[in-house]
Amino acid sequence: MRNSKKTMAWSMILSTVLLSTGCGSGTNSPNPTEKPLGSANPAESAAPAVSSQPQGSKLTGDFEVQYFVGGYGDVWWKQVIAEFQKQNPDLKIKESAGAKINDQMKPRWLQGNPPDFVYIDGAGSNTRQMVTDDQLMDITDWLKEAKNVDGKKIADLLIAQPEEYKPGKSYAIPLVFGSWGTFYDKALFKSKGWQAPADFESFLALGDKIKAEGSMSPYIHTGVYPYYINGGLLDPTIIAMNNYDTSIFKRINSLEKGIWKSEPVMKALAKIVEMRDKGFIDKGSPALNHTDSQSQWLQHKAAFIPTGIWVESEMAKDVPAGFEFGFLPSIGQDKGGKYVANPYTATVAIAKKAKNPEAAKAFIQYIFTEKQSKAWAELSKAPSNIKADLEGTNAPALTKEAAKFYNSPNTVVAPEIVIPEELVTARNNATVALTKGEITPQQWADRMEEATEKIRSKEKK
Repeated sequence: MRNSKKTMAWSMILSTVLLSTGCGSGTNSPNPTEKPLGSANPAESAAPAVSSQPQGSKLTGDFEVQYFVGGYGDVWWKQVIAEFQKQNPDLKIKESAGAKINDQMKPRWLQGNPPDFVYIDGAGSNTRQMVTDDQLMDITDWLKEAKNVDGKKIADLLIAQPEEYKPGKSYAIPLVFGSWGTFYDKALFKSKGWQAPADFESFLALGDKIKAEGSMSPYIHTGVYPYYINGGLLDPTIIAMNNYDTSIFKRINSLEKGIWKSEPVMKALAKIVEMRDKGFIDKGSPALNHTDSQSQWLQHKAAFIPTGIWVESEMAKDVPAGFEFGFLPSIGQDKGGKYVANPYTATVAIAKKAKNPEAAKAFIQYIFTEKQSKAWAELSKAPSNIKADLEGTNAPALTKEAAKFYNSPNTVVAPEIVIPEELVTARNNATVALTKGEITPQQWADRMEEATEKIRSKEKK
């Protein structure tokens, strides 16, 4: 569901959750394969009317919202936009949406005629790249004191804080907290008398038992889209091997020299190799995409799968009767260690060249509330990045279970890895080669350092 996310899940992806993310288009976001439920005309170049209204006053003029429609659907978006329109009847709101909206809108972004507000998710979108390309508004100072329509500081309500793509600067706010993780069928485990593993040691012990039965493989992953195993297994294990110090992801995001050869990364890679050499990873994994591998997992051809919290919604039509989704934020931690939730976050932002930035800010203040968090969970079947008690809501059981992990003192919530697309591709390719036994962890790290150095060299020019 996430693409490299898609892009990156849960990243994520996306996390978050965050997670992934349909997949496979090279960004870190889930599910870019859904049928478009809206459209945009890339050729439309007439500039919307500029609003000169000061913040807090009556909103007028044109206001354009761009959002990707993927695994989370568009029901929440249509509902919240309709509510916002009702609150601001003099505002003329245009929705530019669909599964291919990122590609459709790209020409307008490049021409300097973007929408006012953008939800960054799905194929063809990458928050870091948009910051690098100077397309998003610097909202650092505004966000420090911004309050939602309930009078609560938005920053205080966030599970995952905005990523600093530039030191000390905020350009986008995570709206969705998808989370990567490892999933299993609770009903199957109950019937077999299996206990969900709390650490890598118990995972290996259970894997030996599953393999001995011979009816299924212990673990399957989406080799075609390896950001699933990166997000669901490798990344949280890196944090655990770094003594739960999440700053290592900041070092990865900053493209620090030598980071891919650091001890925590090498220890995490060694655990993947141990799973591989024990024959735990389904041999078909490298040739499968995310929905194929998830289908096989649902059919009990594998006991565990790394994917994102969106999986229940994405595979709704294929879930067998009696299947009960179980979720573990991580399995790579040592005995007695904490869980690590690796988010996939999908962000929202205001275009630097927005024609109606005040309406965009007001919209952010409207959607970042506990009410909308609960609505998102119910309608999108995944957690939002806004803290809220989901008990008593109609959110899916899996979403509620994941939310409990996020709020537990025994869970460390990691920041999201957000690296350039070239590096995402290099990491995906290296991880597939590692799971197939074609390279060693050292060679994986060599590949990553070489790819990272090329990007650092480009950025210096």
